[in-house]
Amino acid sequence: MPPEQENSSMTSKNPSDQNISVQIELPGSTSNVSPCPDDQLPQNHATLVRFSVLRESLRPVTLKFEDVSYTIKLQNRRATCCSSSEPKLTRNILNGVSGTVRPGELMAMLGPSGSGKTTLLTALAGRLPGKFSGTIAYNGQAFSGSMKRKTGFVTQDDVLYPHLTVLETLTYAALLKLPSKLTKKEKMEQAEMIIMELGLTRCRNSIVGGPFLRGISGGERKRVSIGQEMLVNPSLLLVDEPTSGLDSTTAQRIVATLRWLARGGRTVVTTIHQPSSRLFRMFDKVIVLAEGCPIYSGGANGVMDYFASIGYVPGFNFMNPADFLLDLANGVTPDSGQDDDREHDFHGRQLDHHDDHNSTKQFLIYSYKKNLHPLIKEEIHQPSQDSGNPPPFKRSSENQWTNSWWLQFKVLLSRGLKERKHESYSSLKIFQVMSVSILSGLLWWHSDANHIQDQVGLLFFFSIFWGFFPLFNAVFVFPQELPMLTRECSSGMYRLSAYYFARTVGDLPMELVLPTIFVTISYWMGGLKPSLVTFLLTLWIILLNVLVAQGLGLALGAVLMNVKQATTLSSVLMLVFLLASGYYIQHIPPFIDWLKYVSFSHYSYKLLVGVQYSPNEVYDCGLGYGCRAVDFPVIKYLGIDHLGLDAVALMLMLVGYRLLAYVALRFGLHH
Repeated sequence: MPPEQENSSMTSKNPSDQNISVQIELPGSTSNVSPCPDDQLPQNHATLVRFSVLRESLRPVTLKFEDVSYTIKLQNRRATCCSSSEPKLTRNILNGVSGTVRPGELMAMLGPSGSGKTTLLTALAGRLPGKFSGTIAYNGQAFSGSMKRKTGFVTQDDVLYPHLTVLETLTYAALLKLPSKLTKKEKMEQAEMIIMELGLTRCRNSIVGGPFLRGISGGERKRVSIGQEMLVNPSLLLVDEPTSGLDSTTAQRIVATLRWLARGGRTVVTTIHQPSSRLFRMFDKVIVLAEGCPIYSGGANGVMDYFASIGYVPGFNFMNPADFLLDLANGVTPDSGQDDDREHDFHGRQLDHHDDHNSTKQFLIYSYKKNLHPLIKEEIHQPSQDSGNPPPFKRSSENQWTNSWWLQFKVLLSRGLKERKHESYSSLKIFQVMSVSILSGLLWWHSDANHIQDQVGLLFFFSIFWGFFPLFNAVFVFPQELPMLTRECSSGMYRLSAYYFARTVGDLPMELVLPTIFVTISYWMGGLKPSLVTFLLTLWIILLNVLVAQGLGLALGAVLMNVKQATTLSSVLMLVFLLASGYYIQHIPPFIDWLKYVSFSHYSYKLLVGVQYSPNEVYDCGLGYGCRAVDFPVIKYLGIDHLGLDAVALMLMLVGYRLLAYVALRFGLHH
């Protein structure tokens, strides 16, 4: 029996009446069927007990929203298709949308692209930026922190780490989302249970993959995204376009899974663009939007009768109801003389094709307000009968996190190291660093102190290469991770500070191993001072330079959040730092000489030269006697005194850039 078929023995949709017994008669399915026909639920006692605990901890949520409207300001003054002669400065995304969804029901939002489906779903999830008018109530209460933790929100795009397996993805999510009162073993068992519940057993050890990495299929990836939200056993599950880009069979399995989850006592709302007739029959309630305005809101089984009552009947039998509704939302009516006459009589004039579509939509909106809106308002204001007025969620722990800061830090650090090792230690990056290190060692092969110009050039190359390389890698970090960071932080998985510190600590093994190998090869091949202490000091300066450059790249990426702009600005800054470092120009005009004090390359270059040459060191200058190294023009201009202040300057830049990146990242997430 497929999961989309209801259990005939189920007599009530009230979750309190559907406690799962040891025989695991899941709501909406038989005892031996999982949501995916490919997998079977294990029939052992431990698993049955875990399923029972999961269902019993579920708290029903009745979602009611009334006259929800949302307006945005346009960024330019260009007129839109619906504007008059004078362009508008605002645009109505939603306009008076109302509805009710109760536990055990699956509601679908239909409408053409740009009709406001995703905006409405985001508003119901409590994640809509800015203010909206109207009311949204969860068991009669406003959105709160406790409600946020019991709400699952699955975005249209599957934001997942591509190199993690399905099991690793859900395990890390379980460790972060589930409360600290559960042990690590219990959290991992919860992840295993979700894998079985969503039919992902066969691909549990396969990597998720992405656009450039082959992994699991699109349907399996969507189920993983749903599974991440299912870990906390959400009372309210919101899914945006779950069937986008999937074939009809996979789409049916996804919607069947959502319906099966709803039958377990959850309140499920989804947006869907163009469902098939099989999918449409799985919906309990439907909202149809046309340019942000509702033209229908109510039971799915009564939608065709309603439109027939106002004069709209499909042009032929067995037409997909969803196709018919989308045609109406676009203002397209069936080809019937009756409708043409009605349109002509309603406006009293002959209409062209565009005006005809607009008049149809206006008539549908008018009919909704006249016929359906009063009934919906009456339903919204009457007490819930199917769930006995579910109690509101407690607000005592609104500002508390489910796990401690330290646990979040450890889990994020482990996940970051496992995911980023594939990028940081990719064969291409290793080849790049190794080839440059060997080439530089060959070019400066065994240069000695008598070739001081060559050695100073090698030290300058060290500072510049390990300034450019980490800087340009770091500017991509936050713009690329912003979707994942936004999704996880908005769902309350972890604190931003825990993520940022985990990222900073994780940079140490990821970003410092290759520079260490590079310096080890180039230093001894290049013939620099054969002293272990000098080598270690040189390595320390290079590593500090790498962290400072990376901090600047992170700050630029976090401030701009645009890869093109950040890359362009990074190029300009590095060219300025390169010229102001003191290698190419020793006589900089005083009015622009201050640039060297803001260049981290200048400080690292000066430190490298300072630890390489002592004040009493001499070299063969070709005058018949030895010349002091400190009198060499480049070294004399730099000066090798006050090296401690230069080290302090680099340390301040290290802290300052990373602090700026954190502040910019926090500001960007909250705005």
